[in-house]
Amino acid sequence: MKMLLYILFLLPFFVLAQPAQVAKLTSEAKALEQQLDEEGALQRYLEVLKLDPNNFDATWNTSFLYAKIGNRQIDIPTKSKYFNTAKDYAAKALQLNPKNADANYAMAVALGRMALIAPPKEKVAASRDIKKYAELAIQYNPAHSGAFHVLGLWNYEVASLNFAERSAAKYLFGGVPSGSMDEAIMNYVQAIKLAPGYILYYLDLAKALAAKNNKDQAIRTLQKAQTLPIKTEDDPAYLTQCKTLLDQLK
Repeated sequence: MKMLLYILFLLPFFVLAQPAQVAKLTSEAKALEQQLDEEGALQRYLEVLKLDPNNFDATWNTSFLYAKIGNRQIDIPTKSKYFNTAKDYAAKALQLNPKNADANYAMAVALGRMALIAPPKEKVAASRDIKKYAELAIQYNPAHSGAFHVLGLWNYEVASLNFAERSAAKYLFGGVPSGSMDEAIMNYVQAIKLAPGYILYYLDLAKALAAKNNKDQAIRTLQKAQTLPIKTEDDPAYLTQCKTLLDQLK
């Protein structure tokens, strides 16, 4: 009886303390991301979800970080594990808030990462959903730079489909999804207009420009990327790719 009374006495303090702890962990997660420690940020978001399983902000960010960290893994099975986890959290985010741009963006990113390591049949099958979620993110937030970047990647990948992938698309869906390098360039330009500080946006724009034989513009885009400060954990690797592509184009 005494134990029950003690628990009942402490319960209000626990209820009051939990939101404060969630806020503290969320703040730490965002600070760690700015410090280029995505693994640490992910762990903080996971701690938030232990306290508050339906916390939307932590859910979609957990999905996004699993996709980003997974992309840095070396072997395909490990990448696949991370990407599938990212997809699961994105699905939960969509369940919590289906008309939120970040939730739809997280799903587009997770599916996009999975498609890049998938065989031709699965890659083509996923392409329609990737586009759908990217476009929904833009519909719910027309200023979502990340969604425009994903849509640019989608157009770039569709325009770059090889013979096996195009054959799979024709067999499964009656043809290749509509997408072009010109649309990819327009999407990347819009992403940069909305958020001009991301090195990846310039790198991917330069790749699309190079694919269209716009060599001079691609070079200028890469040179601009090299002037930008490091903003994400992947930026040093992106700058290395910028230099490699720049050397190839000169």
